[in-house]
Amino acid sequence: QVQLVETGGGLVQAGGSLRLSCAASGVTLRINVVGWYRQAPGKQRELVAHITSSGSTNYADSVKGRFTISRDNAKNTVYLQMDSLKPEDTDVYYCNLVGRASRGDGWGQGTQVTVSS
Repeated sequence: QVQLVETGGGLVQAGGSLRLSCAASGVTLRINVVGWYRQAPGKQRELVAHITSSGSTNYADSVKGRFTISRDNAKNTVYLQMDSLKPEDTDVYYCNLVGRASRGDGWGQGTQVTVSS
């Protein structure tokens, strides 16, 4: 059974940093495309970053230069380092396999990130 668990969210002041973790079981993350998504109440879920099996990364324009996605193959974990946080980054953050996300399944509980001004 595939399970992805997001941790690391919290409350931070604008300009601060957080690192989110996505720990996986039942699936090997290094052979998949893994994405970090975020969603505010009443809004569409947004893909903010993804990392491919080759290690290539891509970012939404809104987070480019501030967020960094990375992967630890030994720990089967994907991270999202978030720097220079802004109040508009406040959302629930989720990780998922991009393939599963496109089918609308595999979503976990997410982790809340709140950035105060």
